[in-house]
Amino acid sequence: MESLGLGQFLRQQRRHLLAFILHSSVELNLSPVVKYTALTFFAERFLPSLERYNPDSRVRHWLLEPLTESNLQLFALISFWIASKVHDTSPLSVKTLKNFSDKVIQDQHFTARDFVDAELIFMKVIRFDIGAMSITIIFLEELLTQFKQVAKAGDNMSLSSCLDIMDLLYETEKLSKLYKYPPKLAASVLVTSYVIGVPKQRPEFPIIPWVKLATSYKEEDIAEIVRSILEHVLGPTTEDRVVVLKKLGGE
Repeated sequence: MESLGLGQFLRQQRRHLLAFILHSSVELNLSPVVKYTALTFFAERFLPSLERYNPDSRVRHWLLEPLTESNLQLFALISFWIASKVHDTSPLSVKTLKNFSDKVIQDQHFTARDFVDAELIFMKVIRFDIGAMSITIIFLEELLTQFKQVAKAGDNMSLSSCLDIMDLLYETEKLSKLYKYPPKLAASVLVTSYVIGVPKQRPEFPIIPWVKLATSYKEEDIAEIVRSILEHVLGPTTEDRVVVLKKLGGE
């Protein structure tokens, strides 16, 4: 990191760290709410706070100075630990996380004490902001439940297909920034899942007007986000993409 500024180093590492979290959540068999809460804690709170970190502040530790990829991976695992404490009746243990870190973090072996220290540092950096009710998956689960109650098309949609779309958004910095707006992103993911997964119907269910009614967001705002997601998920323009864009009232 010596040749890079802190902000540039964090931006360079961000995508790799998010991929590390996504992979690790599968290996640790975490529930979706713990996984996405951890992602929120790490990507939306910890990393931005680190970028504004003042070296002269009282939060000083070898885990932060110098800041290495291995140390950032440790903090990623800490986000799991905190999220698990928030949501699970039997949270992840230090032993489980340490054993896992020994397998996946190649350049550094951390002790149980390191995990305890890292948790305190993590909490100080994010100023103990561990609120977890205003995250995308919470809004998405509620919207999907409502949709299934009013539309037969909901039978063709599942939470897992929505979560697959959410994972793909972390592949680009531009799309991952949508996580800063959880309710709007939840609505957009729901529409995207409908467009991709529900067979064309006659009459077509008015998914975007329904989302507007359920969330008060403008139809054009949701449609714009959905198009951006579809472009990433489906790639270059294809016949399939033309079909799904027509469902949105696009070209």
